[in-house]
This record gives sequence, structure tokens and C-alpha cells, in this order.
Amino acid sequence: MIELEGLPELVDPVLIAAFEGWNDAGEASSGALAHLEEEWKATPLVELDPEDYYDFQVTRPVVELGDGLTRSIIWPTTRLLVARPPGSRRDVVLLRGIEPNMRWRTFCAEIVSICLELGVETAVLLGALLNDSPHTRPVPIVGSVSDPGLARSLNLEMTRYEGPTGIVGVLQHSLGVAGTKTVSLWASVPHYVAQPPNPKATLALLRRMEDLLDIPMPLGELPDEAQAWEHGVDELAAQDSEVAEYVRELEERKDAAELPEASGDAIAAEFERYLRRRDTDGDG
Repeated sequence: MIELEGLPELVDPVLIAAFEGWNDAGEASSGALAHLEEEWKATPLVELDPEDYYDFQVTRPVVELGDGLTRSIIWPTTRLLVARPPGSRRDVVLLRGIEPNMRWRTFCAEIVSICLELGVETAVLLGALLNDSPHTRPVPIVGSVSDPGLARSLNLEMTRYEGPTGIVGVLQHSLGVAGTKTVSLWASVPHYVAQPPNPKATLALLRRMEDLLDIPMPLGELPDEAQAWEHGVDELAAQDSEVAEYVRELEERKDAAELPEASGDAIAAEFERYLRRRDTDGDG
């Protein structure tokens, strides 16, 4: 266990977490954390000891070369950082890590202890899964919450998944048991383009978080990258008639199952995002 002395006092902090590995199809969720860390210029808080949770023959350290070709070892671990987003009156704790190889319950207990010490009362955990969603349609986001009443108030589509889970599911349960309000958001990544990165899924997660937390999310170049990614997949699919036909079948199935995107709720949500970003730009 790490020492918790010297942690800063934060203002109404919310936790946003994501892990590389099984929970991270297309690196969509870890990509969202990396994006926020860079855009918000987050500062390090604490780092978990990798010796306790990682099998280095499975999750290997990485050698990096610095100035003068000096070599350093980067060990796989989980880090917590803090940021104050522009235009927000609350702090955000970013938890970015790699799914541990062992001692999951101890791992989660350590994170819960840190969150309680920091005063975190709300947590949003991000994940991404492979699905039969067409790349040409909006990325479906499903979720789960610690409290059914919270799901209704957030207008969150609930997943009914039962089966094997990853560290996101276990940590969400541990935080919920400790009394933290938790939400997990999962982006559906097309299984036929599973290779990372997937900026369209990352963008969808950020936009859904903006709705949940009422914190303007910095999108940066992600909208352009998402559009370029979709066009690139279009070109690859066009070169294979079987893939192109399969995508058309997925599109027809998706369109038949859903209401039109241009619903009143969708328009209202997009307008609220516009107002939040306009206010943030005005403050800057």
C-alpha cells in the first residue's frame, strides 16, 4: 500500500478512470484518458507499486531512450492525476492504468482508499467492447450505474450483460460498496475494425461524459480524426465486396432498430453541448 499522506484537498472531485487491456477495444477508453490528461495538463498525484499487481512476463516493462541515448525502464502501473478543467468549479481525478494481472481485490481496495481520502463521491469508469455496430453510424454508448435511480436521472441506457468481467466491472462494484456513486460507460467498437486507435469511439465517450458531468470536454482534433478514420474505413470496405455488403446489412439492421437520430432529445443535447463550449471559450 502507498502512503496517503500529503494528498491535496480537492474541490468536489469526480473520478474518471480507464484501463488498457480487456476493457479497451480499439484503445477507445484509454485514448479518452490520454486525451484529457494532455488537454487539461493534469499533474501526477500517486502511482501504485507495479510489483504488487503485474506479472512482468505478461505485461512487460518498456525501454526508452532519453537524451544522450540514456536508457530508462518504464514499468506498467496505474497512476492517478488531477486537473481543474477550464470553466469548471470542480477538480477531476484521472485514473489511467493497465488491467492488473493479479490481486484484483487488493488493487481495487487501494484505489477506493485513495478516492475516499481525496473526497471523491462520483466516479465515471470508461470501457470499450467489440460489437456488430456499423462504423458509419453514431457509436452506441451503454452503461451501468450503482443505483437504478441514478440511471433514470441520467437517462442512461442500461446494459443487461451477464458474464465474465474485467477490472472496470470489479472496480465499479468496489466503489459502489464504499458508497461512491458510480457510472460506467461503454463504447461499441465495430469488430471488423478492431485495431486501434478508434477516435470516433473516443469522441463518443467524451461527449457522453460531458452530458453526465456537465463539464466541457476538450475535443481538440478528435472530430477531424474521427471523420478521417470513418472515411479510411469506407475506402477499405469498398475494396472488398463481402465486407461492403456486410456493412450495409449492419446499417439496415441498426436503422430498423432505432428511432431517427434527429429526435428532440438529441437536438437538445447537442445544443447544450454547444452552449457549454461557447461559455468556456468566452472565459478563456
